[in-house]
Amino acid sequence: MPSSTIRSFTDPDEFSDTMRQWYRTEIVVTPKERGNYTAKVTSINLHSLWAQRMSENLARTYYIEPGGTNRIFLGFQTQAGPIQAYKGLELRMRDILCVRSGTSYHAKSSGAVALRSMSLAERDIMVHGEAILGRGLTPARDLVLETPARGALAKLHRLHSSVTTLAEDAPSVLAHPEASRALEQAMIEAMIDCLGHGEVEEDRAARRHHAAIMRRFDRVIEEHLDEPLYGPQLCKEVGASERTLRVCCQEHLGMGPKRYLLLRRMHLVRRALRQSAPSDTTVTELAMRYGFWQLGRFAVEYKALFGESPSAALARLE
Repeated sequence: MPSSTIRSFTDPDEFSDTMRQWYRTEIVVTPKERGNYTAKVTSINLHSLWAQRMSENLARTYYIEPGGTNRIFLGFQTQAGPIQAYKGLELRMRDILCVRSGTSYHAKSSGAVALRSMSLAERDIMVHGEAILGRGLTPARDLVLETPARGALAKLHRLHSSVTTLAEDAPSVLAHPEASRALEQAMIEAMIDCLGHGEVEEDRAARRHHAAIMRRFDRVIEEHLDEPLYGPQLCKEVGASERTLRVCCQEHLGMGPKRYLLLRRMHLVRRALRQSAPSDTTVTELAMRYGFWQLGRFAVEYKALFGESPSAALARLE
């Protein structure tokens, strides 16, 4: 049955947990700038087609690992804004991002962003491709950017905007079986039209090589979450020179590896502080657990990043 859900978030971990539950997708969100994180997601399920509208207020990086849903995901912008890049590919207003289920990748933004997306099962892409275009559509093996005909993309934008606006202002319309079916068919037709007549920006060999390095980089980080990593050790375990790793991180994350590691550990400490009781642990213990041994400097950087002291975060459960 068609349904829609609207959720607002004030914590990146809560956002990640919800995305995992909704879409069986692992997401690690790391805000890159100071301030209180907020996000809003409108999610619509129209029989076989899913549509989403999402906004976030801070520059951030993602590591995304979609689950085994056998779906093709499309993402696009409807208004100009800060730079968004996926696996090193910058998403322009005239593009749509096409991602096959099971493709892991990094994403980055340079500021507050808004993104619209939709997805359809691979088998439905093939069936509707045959019906609408007279030929099957073979999904890309990885992540690509396509540049559809301007009219086709404008139509997709209008339909997506109509559906997400109905979810927020008149959800009863979407709950009506015939109305939702008609909207779904119109969106699928627009989606297939964009995919069938677009120019593809290929994932070149160098970009694939950098993506492989970043996958190893993430694996090493996850294996050492509770300890600091230093340059030589990190490069050795990733299997890349310091210069190459720095280039890859700038391309995929918008920052160097040292800065990213610092932010990741800061957010892990914040989550631990918020989930712990003052009677069970101390700020010092948790800071040391994640490799922060200069406690005065840690407290200053923590407050600058999150707008509160570590002790205030720990006291939340009292």
